Amino acid sequence: MTEDPVELVIEPRPRDIGGFEVLRLLPVAQRRSVGPFVFFDQMGPAHIAAEHGVDVRPHPHIGLATVTYLFQGEILHRDTLGSVQVIRPGDVNWMTAGSGIAHSERTPPEARKIGGPLFGIQSWVALPKAHEEAAPAFFHHGVATLPKIADKGKTVRVIAGTAFGARAPVATFSQTLYCDVLLKAGARIDVPLEHEERAIQPVTGKISVAGHVVEPGSMLVLRASEPVVIEALEDARLMLLGGERLDGPRTMWWNFVSSSKERIEQAQADWKAGRFGQVPGETEFIPLPE
Repeated sequence: MTEDPVELVIEPRPRDIGGFEVLRLLPVAQRRSVGPFVFFDQMGPAHIAAEHGVDVRPHPHIGLATVTYLFQGEILHRDTLGSVQVIRPGDVNWMTAGSGIAHSERTPPEARKIGGPLFGIQSWVALPKAHEEAAPAFFHHGVATLPKIADKGKTVRVIAGTAFGARAPVATFSQTLYCDVLLKAGARIDVPLEHEERAIQPVTGKISVAGHVVEPGSMLVLRASEPVVIEALEDARLMLLGGERLDGPRTMWWNFVSSSKERIEQAQADWKAGRFGQVPGETEFIPLPE
């Protein structure tokens, strides 16, 4: 009897992030990471009313990189390096926190006036131990710079890392799989085998994977080295994510990720004491949870 190539099905859990609901998929008790991905939220789909918006006040990170990717809408990123960048659908914002950075994420002023949809993915990748204290940095990659593969009812955009013979321009610290896949009803696609850990998250549309019919929102974690074919039962969009296994366990507390609990305690003290620096143009901040 052939072993089921699907190791785990993760159901999304609603979370409020300050007046805006997201669906959280990673981490869960049964699975703390998939490749370097230690955190994975689906934002929306939602409609932001005119004169309203998302306002995630300045908050800190260490030991990870944040990856923001949108299907619809706009978000304005500001950070303590002085970066100011609007991200739009198909772009990638990659922020390496490393030794420490703080940032805010808000609806841009013009978009706030008229309202509109917001739909996308916010994920974190843990940095390898050798790079946990890397200098903080911010990189923006426009949609036109990302590899796009189109063939027989399927379109793949490689967001970060490598897949299907293509490599994204985003500089990663470990082998990474991260793709946005569009499938027409009836189209099929193989999940790349070269990555040690892999997962599938349908965003819209129903898919079939090894006998599992999967509704949008859930995440399927796959067994290593098992060939897997995805079939779209209707027009669908899905994320492929994963990469090489983390080089040891990580502790996650609030917005901090580290292989050292002592380092997280230091980050707590640094944020409380205001040592992360100021995000230009911002006067608010999210206080350390007590």
